[in-house]
Amino acid sequence: MSKSAKHKRKRKHYSIPTVGASPGVVFIDEQSLKPIIIFHTYNEHFYDVKELSNIENLAGIIANKEFNYWIEIKGFKSFELFDTLSADFGINKLVLEDITRPYQRPKFEEYGAYDFATSRMLHFDEQKSLDNDQFSFILMQNALFTFQEGYKDCLDPVRARLTAGKGNIRIAGSSYLMYALMDIIVDTYFVILGEWSEELDLIEDRLFDKPDRTVMYDTQLVKRNLINVRRVVWPERDKLNDILRSDSPLIPDQTKMYIRDAYDHCIQIIDMVESLKEISASNIDMYLSIISNRMNEIMKVLTIISSIFIPLTFIAGIYGMNFAIQDPVTGKVLPQNMPELYQEHGYLYTMIIMGLIAVLQIIYFWRKGWFK
Repeated sequence: MSKSAKHKRKRKHYSIPTVGASPGVVFIDEQSLKPIIIFHTYNEHFYDVKELSNIENLAGIIANKEFNYWIEIKGFKSFELFDTLSADFGINKLVLEDITRPYQRPKFEEYGAYDFATSRMLHFDEQKSLDNDQFSFILMQNALFTFQEGYKDCLDPVRARLTAGKGNIRIAGSSYLMYALMDIIVDTYFVILGEWSEELDLIEDRLFDKPDRTVMYDTQLVKRNLINVRRVVWPERDKLNDILRSDSPLIPDQTKMYIRDAYDHCIQIIDMVESLKEISASNIDMYLSIISNRMNEIMKVLTIISSIFIPLTFIAGIYGMNFAIQDPVTGKVLPQNMPELYQEHGYLYTMIIMGLIAVLQIIYFWRKGWFK
């Protein structure tokens, strides 16, 4: 892959509403996707999943406390959807504004009848570029709404656990499902950092084998991605800490026990990010040192060659002046000119002397260790 193609990074640009717009305004980007609504119904002995065209009658359905519900909403291109959330479920318009403006930091907020939280979901796209998408939660007594701008996610393991019905995921309530989704998002950070760790190891091998400028480009790319992950993980840790300190009745102590484990994972990820940043910085420093040493070697060779040829050039310059001892026309003797100019075998003697000087210099440089 060419350098221009490989190192041209895709930067995600968010469309924002007009500056000074009223707070609580739902903003739908023109490029938003049509919403897909997946409705999960489950309890200890039952699980069903289906796709809905809208959520207009959903408030009456989730009023049945016999089941827990997970409502996945993927894509935001529907004002009616958010109007229904506000009218039927009493969702604050400021919350809807945060959902539809997907550049929020991870956070947790309590609103009495429901809790609101956001996470950042990281995953690779087809070009192995890092996508950083917002994933939002609205937690109710027995229902969990999740919102994401795109269709792609990393939540299939949670869906598989719901289908299998093993563990606590069907019996521990909607708050546990929210924890499970947050945990899988955090665990994905480990996978991403693992790939970058292996890439840095390969870059380090290239440094010792055959360093070139792509080493610096690739290392800088990993370092930039690590900075992006760091910007995600620190507020994610603070969000989980806010949940642990929360008195929300929607999150029981049993769920907080598991959230504490996710909090510990965030601490580990922060340590990994800092370690990988140091490795990437040391790789760049090592590359620059190798290039500097290589330049020093080149300069040393050129210096040796120049040192050998300087006296030889001096001798050749003297005998190239052609100041004869006698004027060839008048025959007049010219004092203090070059008597050696017409010496027999003068060329041979001069070459022997120049060769001896070069050999003596080489022996001298070798004893000084310049050729090591």
